[in-house]
Amino acid sequence: MTASTDTSPAASSPDPRKDVSPQGRRVTVNLTSRANDALDRAADLTGLSRTDTINRALQVYAYIEEIVNAQGGTLYVREANQTELVQLRFV
Repeated sequence: MTASTDTSPAASSPDPRKDVSPQGRRVTVNLTSRANDALDRAADLTGLSRTDTINRALQVYAYIEEIVNAQGGTLYVREANQTELVQLRFV
C-alpha cells in the first residue's frame, strides 16, 4: 500500500471556512462584471462567503505565481472524465 502526501495550499492549511480572522485588513476593490460573476460562482461552488472566497483565491493565485513564474514550473489540469492533462497558460 502506498501513501500519498497532498502538498496543495488547501491541504496544508486548516479548513478555510473556519479561517476567519477578526484582525484582517479591509481592502476595497472594484470588480469588473466578469470578475464579480466569477466571485459569485466560486462562492456558490465552495459554500464560502465572498470574503473567504477572495481570501482563498488570493492564496491560490500567489501559489500559482510562485510555481509557474518564480520557479519556472508548469501547471496542468485534468477535467472530470478525461484522461489527458492540459497545460494551463496564464497571459
